Amino acid sequence: MTIKAEYIWIDGTQPTAKLRSKTKILADGSKLPRWGFDGSSTNQAEGHSSDLVLEPVFSCPDPIRGGDHLLVLCEVLHTDLTPHPSNTRALLRPVAEKFAGQEPIFGIEQEYTFLKGDRPLGFPEGGFPAPQGGYYCGVGAGEIFGREIVEKHLDLCLAAGLGLSGINAEVMPGQWEFQVGALAPLEVSDHMWVARWLLHRVAEEYGVTASLEAKPAKGDWNGAGAHTNFSTRAMREGYDAIITACEALGEGDKPLEHVRQYGTGIEDRLTGAHETAPWDEYSYGASDRGASVRIPWQVEVEKKGYIEDRRPNANVDPYVVTRLIADTCCTELARREQI
Repeated sequence: MTIKAEYIWIDGTQPTAKLRSKTKILADGSKLPRWGFDGSSTNQAEGHSSDLVLEPVFSCPDPIRGGDHLLVLCEVLHTDLTPHPSNTRALLRPVAEKFAGQEPIFGIEQEYTFLKGDRPLGFPEGGFPAPQGGYYCGVGAGEIFGREIVEKHLDLCLAAGLGLSGINAEVMPGQWEFQVGALAPLEVSDHMWVARWLLHRVAEEYGVTASLEAKPAKGDWNGAGAHTNFSTRAMREGYDAIITACEALGEGDKPLEHVRQYGTGIEDRLTGAHETAPWDEYSYGASDRGASVRIPWQVEVEKKGYIEDRRPNANVDPYVVTRLIADTCCTELARREQI
């Protein structure tokens, strides 16, 4: 009896990495072995020394092939088993371990846009659809485009055991969102990368592209983000910690340090319009979708809960955004506890 294991990894393409995968045939019940690949074909090595290593770090049932087949997410290592520079998961691991006692958890809202050719699904050829208004959480053939792909993606993610918590149509035709979490930093990031792979794989069957571009349609249209919700145990228990986290994210050079790593094309999306704050200004506020960081209304009422960083792009690396937020907020929360 054999199984098909689809080994998935993040490549070295700049400025935005791509997902790659290939299939290994294994004996049923065997341990997932390390594997290798040609890094010169993935922007991760030179041709004269191109061998790189795939280290399995997360696996789940393959809902496309079914049976006992697996999806296997991997870290990329050099042949001496040290992390490759493109391996951002390796940078998150020590941060997650350092602050595990604070119990940080994340929920990431992944927006994306279906493209048919180079135009969003639902945009007529040679023209534009009606302005934004009825598409968000809409229903009906005049408002919604691609629902069959979205529903299939959701079913596959749930069958794989990924921690999806919801889906919805977004504010532009062909634009959708799914949410992963709330989960610990490594777990939410691993689940997000596999969910992204499944999204691309399903869209492929329908002849459309699932784009994570930050501003897929120029002009008076919303961009695509990955709003990142965050809390620690202290934030879930009291409001002072909520304010501490918000202020930590705005301290000194932290806003620009984060924004520069929140995804390609962020200046095009964070303009101060379309429910965004300007990319080079930091603000926070309750119920404010025009702020960099939003405190949800129920959090302000209950005086405990979580915050939403609205700045990350749809194309942000989940390992990077969870590392930055956890490091910044947990460091300051730990410092305040020692005062």
